[in-house]
Amino acid sequence: METAEFVGVLAREGRLLAAAAEETGTGAKVPTCPEWRVRDLLRHTGMVHRWAAAFVAEGHTAYHPSGGLPDLDGAALVTWFREGHRHLVDTLSSAAPDVRCWHFLPAPSPLAFWARRQAHETVVHRFDAESARGGTPTEVGTDLALDGIDELLRGFHARAKSRVRSEEPRLLRVRATDAENAVWSVRLSAGPPVAVREEAGEAGDADCEVAGPAGRLYLSLWNRLPFPNVTGDTSVAALWRERSAVAWS
Repeated sequence: METAEFVGVLAREGRLLAAAAEETGTGAKVPTCPEWRVRDLLRHTGMVHRWAAAFVAEGHTAYHPSGGLPDLDGAALVTWFREGHRHLVDTLSSAAPDVRCWHFLPAPSPLAFWARRQAHETVVHRFDAESARGGTPTEVGTDLALDGIDELLRGFHARAKSRVRSEEPRLLRVRATDAENAVWSVRLSAGPPVAVREEAGEAGDADCEVAGPAGRLYLSLWNRLPFPNVTGDTSVAALWRERSAVAWS
C-alpha cells in the first residue's frame, strides 16, 4: 500500500472512531480493552495522533515525549479527538515526501512509517470503539489486514522489547485463508520472535497454526478477537495471547 492510501485509511477510521464514541458516550465500557472506558480510548488515541503529528510537523529527529492525556470528557473530549485526528491527517497529507524525523520501525521513509503506523493504530482503536457501541463492526479490508499482520509480526515483535518468548523453540504458523501466499512462519525462542513471510507451498511443519480470513486474523493477533481457527499445540497460540500485548511507553 502507498502512503496516500494509508492516510486515506487514517482519515476514514478516525471519523468512524469518533462517530462510534459519540453515539456510545464516553462512559461506556470497551469490551476489547476491559480496563478502559470510551473516554480512555479517546484520550489515548488522541494523544498518540498529536504525538505522531509532532514528529512530522516539527521534524524531531530523536524520540520526543507526548504531551500527555487531556483532562476532558464528554462532548469536549470528542471534539478534542476530532481536532487532533484532523491535524494528523492534514500534516501527513501536506508533508514533503523526504521529510526527516524519528521513527521506530523500518520503513521506506519516515513519512511512509508514520502514515502506515497511524493508520493501523486507528483501525484497531476504531474497532475498540465500535465494540463498545455494539452491533456489527466495520470490516477490515483484506489488503489492509495483510499489511497490518506483516507490520505486527515483522515489525513490532522483531524488536528486543517483544515479550513473546519461549525457552523451548517453537514455530507458530499464521495463515490468512482469503489471500494467496499470505503465510508467516514465526520462530519463537528465548530471543525476540523471528517472522518470515513464505510462499504457501513452501511452509513446512509448525507446532501450531492460527488461520482465518485476514481481517479477523489481524484483529486476533492484536488480541481483539479469538483466533478463528487453531490447529496443533494450542499452548503456542495461548503464549501469543498472553505475552504479545504492545504497551504504550
